[in-house]
Amino acid sequence: QEWAAMGSRSPIRAAAIALAEARTERTAAILLDQYQGALDRAVDEVLACLDRNDATGARQRLERLLERAPVGLHLVQPWRVVLAGPPNAGKSTLVNTLVGYARAIVDPQAGTTRDAVTALTAIEGWPVELCDTAGLRQASHPVERAGVEAARRYLAEADLVLAVFDLGQPWCATNQEILAAHPRALIVHTKSDLPASDDATRPAGHCVSAMNGEGIEELLRAIAARLAPHPPEPQAAVPFTPQQVDALSQALSAADPASARHALQAVLGATG
Repeated sequence: QEWAAMGSRSPIRAAAIALAEARTERTAAILLDQYQGALDRAVDEVLACLDRNDATGARQRLERLLERAPVGLHLVQPWRVVLAGPPNAGKSTLVNTLVGYARAIVDPQAGTTRDAVTALTAIEGWPVELCDTAGLRQASHPVERAGVEAARRYLAEADLVLAVFDLGQPWCATNQEILAAHPRALIVHTKSDLPASDDATRPAGHCVSAMNGEGIEELLRAIAARLAPHPPEPQAAVPFTPQQVDALSQALSAADPASARHALQAVLGATG
């Protein structure tokens, strides 16, 4: 990293720094493409469009680069996936199953999880931080109330929310309130190995069992598809630092070609 920080301030050098922090083979491969010049070449193509007064071509190339930014910004920093749901919905058991070891404490008593518990893992090659939070309910104990407030803070910062509910419990107003607060959540119904509540009002979702593994692979694929619905193709140019994304956004919104060129030069000089 120290060697990479010396010398030119190009995306190639920035990619060398990021490669030292890559957590998975998949993200390292994308960063390796940038190290081999994919982003440099893409910026040069935009500059060439501006030189020949092809504003449409420049805009289309910039939009394509920015479409890949959400993936690029998570090549080193993991996506945060936060589990939300009522107490005893099986959130902690599900986290342990997804990461493959007992990271979260599991207990049949409601309110066991009183602070956020995080675990780093990889889902289809994407780095992910799973966050198990306190069950969402009106809590009387001060410590549990603090846990619920912490859960709401984590949920506000989540890249993806898994709304987790127990198949064996009737659908209720509290569950509906959780979904209303997180309309883009991925719905997960747990304990599919046990008798289910006969409830026609329950919304569709992924039915899983952390005990026998039923539905877990399908859930992992669904999580990956929500985080990275359009993974970049091999050798694709991908901006991967906030500075690069900001500069590309400025170039796209620039009022004139000179301003766009100035912003693109910042891309070529961004190290993150």
